[in-house]
Amino acid sequence: MTRVDNVRSVTEGYSFDGPCLDLGALLTGPDTVAAAAKVRIPLSMVNRHGLVAGATGSGKTKTLQVLAEQLSAAGVPVFLADVKGDLSGVAEPGADNPKIAARARSIGQDWAPAGAPTEYYSLGGRGTGIPIRVTISAFGPLLLSRVLELNEVQESSLIMVFHFADEHGLPLLDLKDLRSVVTYLTGEQGAAELAALGGLSKQTAGVLLRKLITFADEGAEDFFGEPELDTRELLRTAEGGRGVVSVLELSELQAKPTLFATFLMWLLADLYHDLPEVGDVDKPKLVFFFDEAHLLFDGASTAFVDAVTQTVRLIRSKGVGVFFVTQTPRDVAPDVLGQLGNRVQHALRAYTPDDAKALRATVSTFPKSGYDLAELLTSLGIGEAVVTVLSETGAPTPVAWTRLPAPTSMMGPLDPAELDRRVQGSPLYARYAEPVDRESAYEMLAAKLAPADDTAPEKRSAPEKRSAPEERRSERDDSGMVQKVLGSTEVRGFLRSAASTAGREVFRSLFGTARRRR
Repeated sequence: MTRVDNVRSVTEGYSFDGPCLDLGALLTGPDTVAAAAKVRIPLSMVNRHGLVAGATGSGKTKTLQVLAEQLSAAGVPVFLADVKGDLSGVAEPGADNPKIAARARSIGQDWAPAGAPTEYYSLGGRGTGIPIRVTISAFGPLLLSRVLELNEVQESSLIMVFHFADEHGLPLLDLKDLRSVVTYLTGEQGAAELAALGGLSKQTAGVLLRKLITFADEGAEDFFGEPELDTRELLRTAEGGRGVVSVLELSELQAKPTLFATFLMWLLADLYHDLPEVGDVDKPKLVFFFDEAHLLFDGASTAFVDAVTQTVRLIRSKGVGVFFVTQTPRDVAPDVLGQLGNRVQHALRAYTPDDAKALRATVSTFPKSGYDLAELLTSLGIGEAVVTVLSETGAPTPVAWTRLPAPTSMMGPLDPAELDRRVQGSPLYARYAEPVDRESAYEMLAAKLAPADDTAPEKRSAPEKRSAPEERRSERDDSGMVQKVLGSTEVRGFLRSAASTAGREVFRSLFGTARRRR
């Protein structure tokens, strides 16, 4: 294909009628830009998911920042996983400099400094941000198995433990709740119930208990509990209609990559189960950037990968776009990769035989083009990428060697004092900052195993099955009209029946995460 034909093909292939995200302009050679040949993504196609890939230092993070800024300006909320700790500056306008000015001129970008409305989060308060916590029950057995690195037998056993807790109305809010249930089942009092579960041996239960204790000793207690984040907080817009950019700081958890990758998957799964079906939309309700995506799939069980695939496939109809960010397409499970319609591939390296194999696999994922992609991908400069997206009709656009625009916000982290001020000034801080430890499985089983004491009603053993903390509190209330009403046989029978039903009918999703009524 001649240079003229290539320019014409890209110009026509990326000419869309609706609103778009600007990815820059076509390069026809090293430092030769066809500024009129714009490379763009239709906003209506962003929820068809995407992949941003490339070697370390090739510019992936800046691409995330550029996309987040433009999505926010278009009124689309954004979630960013900040693994390296250098995305917090998205809230502050950037500073002009000669390099940015030269890049902007070369691609015809009308560059002006601008920040985006931003909320900052951290997992369990590890780092600077509004703490994100999740209850053990909502997290579910499949995701927890991934974090604990359980084998398939242990995973199925953990699912049985969750089933037991659901059936007996034992709320699993934090790790000590789950440990107490496993301890109960492996103890003398729970032996009969352990046998009734079938397929859960005492030895496997003991392995689960040891893994949970080790997990807690590593500091995981901070991540589980209440108040649990309502993931709809990620769907907010600010004054003026701009989408809020939610930045999750993960730099303090780089030593626990599987943990934060699995937490990100919980956020996505929770959004899937909360959001209504909307079908095709003019713009997404949320775009979710899943950084270090290879961590999600490394060593994952077949059941886990199947659940990820199903969630990614179906969440598009909820109006959510997911972009996986990693080094090569090989890092993403094949069935998931097949769902990613928009590709921004930065430079790759071919220093080793494995690198060369990854390069060949990457080339095979692109539509046919006039480029020698194997050569081009190893020679791309920083801030350059090979791009193909879905057109407004859903067809792949021509492959385009692209120079991307510079971010308009600050490229780098905020000053720590300024970041802390912004976090504590958020209206969400008062709602989520302080942990809450309400009555749950730990307290219920402790009461059940305590010696009976007829002289101390508050220390009486729990009945064989308790399905809701509210029922126990009502039965202990011995004052005034409340006691008279709740003490009646009819009311107590109704409450016991309703609570038992609620305890038994906990619905769990593809990942075994518990559905919650909000």
